[in-house]
Amino acid sequence: MDIKKLYDLSGKVAVVTGGGDGIGRGVCRTLAHAGASVVVSDLDLVKAQETSRLIRQEGGRAIPVVCNVLDSENLGNLVNTAVRGYGTVNILVNNAGLGGGGRENPFKIDRQYVERIYAVNVFAPWELSKLVAPYMEQSGYGSIINITSMSSVNADPNMSIYGSSKAALNHLAANLAHDLGPMGIRINNVAPGATRTKALASVLTPEIEKKMLANTPIRRLGEVDDIAGAVLFFAAPVSEWVSGQTLMVNGGGVQTL
Repeated sequence: MDIKKLYDLSGKVAVVTGGGDGIGRGVCRTLAHAGASVVVSDLDLVKAQETSRLIRQEGGRAIPVVCNVLDSENLGNLVNTAVRGYGTVNILVNNAGLGGGGRENPFKIDRQYVERIYAVNVFAPWELSKLVAPYMEQSGYGSIINITSMSSVNADPNMSIYGSSKAALNHLAANLAHDLGPMGIRINNVAPGATRTKALASVLTPEIEKKMLANTPIRRLGEVDDIAGAVLFFAAPVSEWVSGQTLMVNGGGVQTL
């Protein structure tokens, strides 16, 4: 058994949404280090370009693409750009997300807010998965990874919409695994616990961090590389008989606000 081949993505093409910063950028760089050609998608083109520049500096291949995942035309253009640039799509990482942070007082949000959260966190991954599936089937290699959240299983105040949308994404993958499996496509979820990103920094206080660590057996918060490593596992051949699963990457505990 050649262990290196189990994690080798040479010749594979990966599309990552929300790849301009944070976990998305870490995932893009990790997949590129493993040999994949990466299409870096983000709502902010400058951020996507910066991630692509970092990948090329590190010897990898990357194309930046501006993409609003709320726009079906943008999603189609993203997939078409990948196919034009690299010939196919083998890996899709649905990382772009919206909401959370304990800001969802149910009496201060409206239906429009709810619909927008679900459109980004559930409908866009569903639509992109359908768009890339024919290319994955044709190429003989397909892996879809959704970035969900520990909020999908936690129960906290002011998190009902974000948490339920991520729970829906978990269940979406569990069911789509049955539809996509016969096409040779795996679909799995990575659910990060509290991970050090700009988004977490916007709500993290010393008191909150102390509370989080008290319930975390591995006594630290997550780093972007922790999440990217889990994505690599699902993207690579090593997990070729794994589908419909949600992997909690949380230091063995539960971190809540």
